[in-house]
Amino acid sequence: MCGITGVFAFSDAGRQSLTRLQASTDAIVRRGPDSQGHFVYDQCGLGFRRLAILDLSADGNQPMTDEAGRYTIVFNGEIFNYRELREKLIKKGCRFHSQTDTEVILQLYITEGRSFIKKLNGFFGFAIYDKEENSLFIARDRYGVKPLLVYRDEDQLFFASEMKSMLALGVPRKIDYVALSQYLQLNYIPGPASIFKGVKKLLPGHYLYVKGGKVVGKAWYKIPYDPKKTAKNKLSYEQQQKKLVDLMDDAVQRRLVADVPLGAFLSGGIDSSVITALAARHTPHLSTFSIGFKDEPFFDETKYANLVAARHKTNHTVFSLTNNDLYEHLHDMLDYLDEPFADSSALAVYILSQRTRQQVTVALSGDGADEIFGGYNKHMGEFKVRQGGFKAEAVTGLNFLWDALPKSRNGFFGNKVRQLQRFSRGMLSGVKDRYWDWATFASEKDARALLSPASRQKIGKKLAEKRRKDVLEHLHADGDLNEVLLTDMTLVLPYDMLAKVDMMSMANSLEVRTPFLDYKVVDFAFSLPVSSKVNSAMKKRIVQDAFRAELPTELYDRPKHGFEVPLLKWMRNELRPLIENDLLADEFVTSQGIFDVDEVRKLKAQLFSRSPGDVHARIWALIVFQTWWKKYMV
Repeated sequence: MCGITGVFAFSDAGRQSLTRLQASTDAIVRRGPDSQGHFVYDQCGLGFRRLAILDLSADGNQPMTDEAGRYTIVFNGEIFNYRELREKLIKKGCRFHSQTDTEVILQLYITEGRSFIKKLNGFFGFAIYDKEENSLFIARDRYGVKPLLVYRDEDQLFFASEMKSMLALGVPRKIDYVALSQYLQLNYIPGPASIFKGVKKLLPGHYLYVKGGKVVGKAWYKIPYDPKKTAKNKLSYEQQQKKLVDLMDDAVQRRLVADVPLGAFLSGGIDSSVITALAARHTPHLSTFSIGFKDEPFFDETKYANLVAARHKTNHTVFSLTNNDLYEHLHDMLDYLDEPFADSSALAVYILSQRTRQQVTVALSGDGADEIFGGYNKHMGEFKVRQGGFKAEAVTGLNFLWDALPKSRNGFFGNKVRQLQRFSRGMLSGVKDRYWDWATFASEKDARALLSPASRQKIGKKLAEKRRKDVLEHLHADGDLNEVLLTDMTLVLPYDMLAKVDMMSMANSLEVRTPFLDYKVVDFAFSLPVSSKVNSAMKKRIVQDAFRAELPTELYDRPKHGFEVPLLKWMRNELRPLIENDLLADEFVTSQGIFDVDEVRKLKAQLFSRSPGDVHARIWALIVFQTWWKKYMV
């Protein structure tokens, strides 16, 4: 686990940025508190921070240069098949001076060029400088597990693992108002945009090749989804289940390699329970970790986590938290964010990572399963919309009722009404509009209304339309649910779920590994027909059926809760002074000039009404943005 940063200068003015390389590296110390390193040659500078996961030889530190002194690499991530790749390279005559996956990547590039990247099984962001060719090769993993930001102007190109590092290099702090508008809808910013103009997220499965003054970008991986082949999958459902078990067992085994303490997150849901069951096969007395919520029994799933831990004889630890415990960490979590990100469950991941890091350095998680196998309520909703029928039509016919009843995420009844209202809207929409509606907390119209007139004028309509169109490009009126999952893989997974886990785990110097996102598992998942994933009775069908013998029966036929931080309660109590007298006070909002003060007042009024709906999520997005703005823009 590491953090990387770098500069490639196109001019003498760009070379001045090399003097800021140390500050840029220092900015990401939490990603790698154990050591750091730098490389500077002519117009290129590379920076590196490291957290020790494997027992490296003395020559295993970074930046790493090859024996001839031509190529230098900085690498962030883990390659799980590097031993096999290393053996093949040795047979071809390559000599190694360390036992690291970093050196394997370097030697592969030297011997095979850019095409080698397809051989890597793991997650990563890296850069390789070729001194003789004066070129830089920058790449990101298939699904965006590891972040990588890039900025380019006429004088230089910067890259880094975090925005903090980019800011230390001196990127202009100019807000991208199209990105801000999408943030106010989604509560996160989808790539390739970032909150700053010019700073781009290198897309998952893409690379950049820099030589001279030219920068060439290319997609090196795309999920191999072919609807015709999927519909004609020749494996029986039983054979599909067996193959999934074999692939997952291999994926978990690969991710158990570490010379530091290793454990697994165990929430009590199906996905983390599957990972725990498989890891326990190969690791006696596996350490597992859960958080419970004393004050929020609706979201507390520790009962189910305890059942899984007992069944597989893990050393299980439950961190039982009160709302006060959560609130005590709120401002520390917000302080770590260097780009607005308002998925409130990040707080739970932050605390879980912090507590887990006290005992282990690496944790396995079940992230990714919902996106590739159809595990969210919206996936069942999409299935039912496409199926139609009397029940679906009846929900739409009761629109007047859903509009009238109080809605809230913080209880069973209010949450159900909220879901029924959204389903009803979805029945009346096309597939693209429905997907966007179900992915967002605010419509595009409402998000823009929240901005001041001056801010709205800074939104380029064509650019906004293009970004939305790019997000929804995989969806077609005659497609199936797999297209929805594919869209989740390119939107929700990299920019919400994986971004959340990476930020919160890195804030606590914990590495999280995700077996469900082994590329062999993902490729297999997108070869399966929808019927293997979702039917009228079950979400994530093949996962539940394939591992039924490994899991307690109590895990089945129970609602999927996830977790909601008690924002509504806090906003009406502890956070109220911050909302009314500071971050969202009329005077501050007016002087700031970004938001429309009247619209902010309306949101605050709804917050304290009988039917708050999702307004607390929208206000949370404002609180996060304002906190970020005060730290980085004032």
